[in-house]
Amino acid sequence: MNLFKRLVIVITLCLAGREVWAVKVDTVETYSASMKKNIKAVVITPDSYSSGKEFPVVYLLHGYSGNYSDWVKKAPFMQQAADTYQSIIVCPDGNFSSWYWDSSVDASWRYETYVSQELVKWIDDHYKTIKARTGRAITGLSMGGHGALYLAFKHQDVFGAAGSMSGGVDIRPFPNNWDMAKRLGTYAQAPENWEKNTVINLLHLLTPGSLAIIVDCGTEDFFFRVNNNLHEKMLERNIAHDYITRPGGHNWNYWNNAVNYQLLFMKQYFDKQRNK
Repeated sequence: MNLFKRLVIVITLCLAGREVWAVKVDTVETYSASMKKNIKAVVITPDSYSSGKEFPVVYLLHGYSGNYSDWVKKAPFMQQAADTYQSIIVCPDGNFSSWYWDSSVDASWRYETYVSQELVKWIDDHYKTIKARTGRAITGLSMGGHGALYLAFKHQDVFGAAGSMSGGVDIRPFPNNWDMAKRLGTYAQAPENWEKNTVINLLHLLTPGSLAIIVDCGTEDFFFRVNNNLHEKMLERNIAHDYITRPGGHNWNYWNNAVNYQLLFMKQYFDKQRNK
């Protein structure tokens, strides 16, 4: 059964008999000790959250120029997604243009540390979560697609599944774009920073079978070529992953569709871990 058919079945079953969604959408303020500041996040809990059981968590990252509220404002389905996939969904703030790195040139930008350590601990301390990598997944769009794979590849002890939608999975072809030089230095001056902080160069970090991985990009997207290159490299290295392409560009019409496949993939990963 292909992924689309599975998606239809899951949504149909979850919608059956439901007329009112009872999800809770919180805007919370977390603290980053590494950056010495408060950072907001959106946390969506399913209607069954009061049941007392622990839930898996999907960390959902925004893109360049966005913020923590993007997903709930621009993807209407996110209001129901926590119910449909029986997960807590966390949308952190990546401060417009962090690329989710610990900056090589600006010590005040430590968003790798924040998301992979400080935020995860805060969520685990304040919500009924499965406090293990088998109960955590991370995905995102564009800058957030890069961030999700980057963080998961570097922190396989924290995340068990990772995804990307229209992700900037190889930053090197875009040396003058999206404030990346502010975080890494210019490519001309510090090429080593770009080489070691681009997702496509981090495949050697992966422990075989350690991560469940899904990558999705539209064929009209300016990131399509780098996503296809990542796919080819993973095939060469025999790294298991799902790879989805279909007509579409770098926009919310595409991501509103893509996020369903991502969350279904994560749910299947969580279910498999639970049934082991």
